[in-house]
Amino acid sequence: MSNSKGGVVQYLQEFSIPLIAGVVCALIAANQAPEWYGYWFGTHGAPHPVWEVPGHLTIFGHHLTLHFLINDIFMVFFFGIAAKEITEACLPGGSLNPPRKAVNPLIATIGGVAGPVGVFFLAVSLVGPEGFGESAEAASKGWGIPTATDIALAWLVARAVFGAGHPAINFLLLLAVADDAIGLVIIAIFYGDPANPAKPEYLGLVVAGMALAYALRKFGVKAWAPYIFLAGAVSWCGLMLAHLHPALALVPIVPFLPPPRRDTGLFSAEDEVAKMGEETAADLGIGHSTLENYEHQTKAFVDFGLFFFAMGNAGVELATVGPMTWVILASLVVGKTIGIVGLGILARVLGFPLPNGMDMKDLFLAAFIAALGLTVALFVAGAAFGKIDPGLEGQAKMGALLSGGVAFAAIALGRMLGAKKGAAAA
Repeated sequence: MSNSKGGVVQYLQEFSIPLIAGVVCALIAANQAPEWYGYWFGTHGAPHPVWEVPGHLTIFGHHLTLHFLINDIFMVFFFGIAAKEITEACLPGGSLNPPRKAVNPLIATIGGVAGPVGVFFLAVSLVGPEGFGESAEAASKGWGIPTATDIALAWLVARAVFGAGHPAINFLLLLAVADDAIGLVIIAIFYGDPANPAKPEYLGLVVAGMALAYALRKFGVKAWAPYIFLAGAVSWCGLMLAHLHPALALVPIVPFLPPPRRDTGLFSAEDEVAKMGEETAADLGIGHSTLENYEHQTKAFVDFGLFFFAMGNAGVELATVGPMTWVILASLVVGKTIGIVGLGILARVLGFPLPNGMDMKDLFLAAFIAALGLTVALFVAGAAFGKIDPGLEGQAKMGALLSGGVAFAAIALGRMLGAKKGAAAA
C-alpha cells in the first residue's frame, strides 16, 4: 500500500499535477464564483476581512493575507529548490561545469528579456492608440510582463521534451531563474509603490545572510535548516526592508549548502544510491549531502504548494480578451524565442559554448519553452496594471494564460525535430 501511495505522489510531482490543478481551479473559481475568489485570493485593495485579526497583524507593513503567504513566503522555497538544481549542475560532472558553461545561458537571458520587450513595443505601436482606446496611455506600462518565465511549467515541459538528465534542462532552468530575477527587479523599480520606494541600503542584510551561510559551512554544519531558516531569514528580511520582492531570498544562500562531490543529475540521487550501493554512494557524498537532503525533504512541500501559487495567481475572467492579450502572447512566443536563440548564438561566437550535449536544435526548443509565461507573467501583470487599469490587467493576464499553449506545441515540436532524450544526448 505504501509503495502504491508513493507511486501516486511521485507521479503527481513528476508531472506538476498540483500546479496544473491550481490553474484549472483558479479559472473555474474566477469565472463561476468571482466574489468568493476575490475575497480569498484578491491581490489588490483593502486587506481581506477574514485576516483582520486584533491589532491588524502585519509583517514589515504587509497584512497577513493568503496573497502574502503564497507569493512572499511560499515562493521563497520554490526558488530555493531551483537554486539547488543550478548549484548541483555547476558541480563536477554537471552540465554547467566548468562555470564557463554557465555564461551562455546567462547571456541568452539578456535576449530572453530584451527580445520580449522589443516585440512588446513593436506590437503596441502596430495596434496604435485607437486600438487601446481610453487605455492607450497606460498600455506601454505592460512591457515587463513578457520578460517572465514560469519556471515550474518550463521545467515540466523541458523534461517531457528532452527527458531527465538532458543538459538543456539546466540551461533552461538557469535562464528562467535569471530572467525571473530580472522580472522581480523590474517590479521593484518600475512597478513599485511610490509611497514605499526601494531602499537598496538594506541589501546589506542579504550579504549578511550569505556571510552567515558561509560561516555555517565553514564550521561544518551539516543540517540544512540553519542555512534556510537563519541565513535565509536574514536575506528575506533584507529584501523586504529594501522594498524588493523577497521570493529570491534563498537564491544566494542555497549555494553555500554542503554539496555532493559531483552532480548526479536531476532528482537522481536515490537512483544513484540504488545503483551503486549505499557504501559507494556514501563515499561520493551522494544522497547524504546537505544540499541533497534539503531538496528531498522539502520538495514535496514545494511541489504540492504550487497548487496554491497557481490558485492565487491564475484566476482570470475568460471574457477579458483584447488587444493587450495578443501583444503579450506575441511578445512571449516571438520575443523569447528570437531573443534567446539570437543571444545564445552570439555567446557561442564570443567563445562561450552551449553545454556539452546541447546543439542548435536544443537551443531553439529551450528558447521556445521559455515562452511559457503563465503564472509568473500573471503575477507581473497584476503589478503592472492592477492599480492603474483593471481592463488591461485582465487582457494581459489572458495573454499570459494563453502562453500555456506553448507546452503542447513544444512537445509536438520536440517530436517533429527528433529531440534526443536524457543522457543519450550527452
